[in-house]
Amino acid sequence: MGISKVVVRYMDGRIVKGFTQNFSPDKDSFHLFANPSLSGSAKEVLMKELKALFFVREFAGDSKYQERKKHAPGENPSGRKVEVRFKDGEVMAGSSLAFDRRRKGFFLFPADPKGNNLKIFVVFATVETISKVNPP
Repeated sequence: MGISKVVVRYMDGRIVKGFTQNFSPDKDSFHLFANPSLSGSAKEVLMKELKALFFVREFAGDSKYQERKKHAPGENPSGRKVEVRFKDGEVMAGSSLAFDRRRKGFFLFPADPKGNNLKIFVVFATVETISKVNPP
C-alpha cells in the first residue's frame, strides 16, 4: 500500500491531518504521521473514535472551489449513487461499491471527481441514513 494523505475526522469534532500507510477498513486502528516520509513518532488512530477518514489531494484544498453535491446528469459512476446523512446532520453524496453492516464502514467516492476528496471511508456508527439516489 502506498502512502496516503488523509484528514481524520473524529466523532467529537476534532480534525487531524497527516499521512498513513497502514489503513485497513478491517483493522481497529492505523497510524498517522506528520510527514510523508513516515519518519518520527506516529499517532495511533482508533477506528471506534472516527466519523470518517478523508483521502485528499491537498490538506488546504481550494476555498474558492464550489464542490458539486450531486452527480452530473448522465454521469454513471461505478457502484450505487447514494446520499449519506450523518448523525451530526452533515450530508455527503457520492457512490459506493458495497455496504456490509458487519464491517466498520464503507468507501464513498464523492459526486464531484474534481473536488479535493478522492475517497472517504465512512464509519457506520456515525451514519443516520444511507439513501439510494435515483436518477431524475
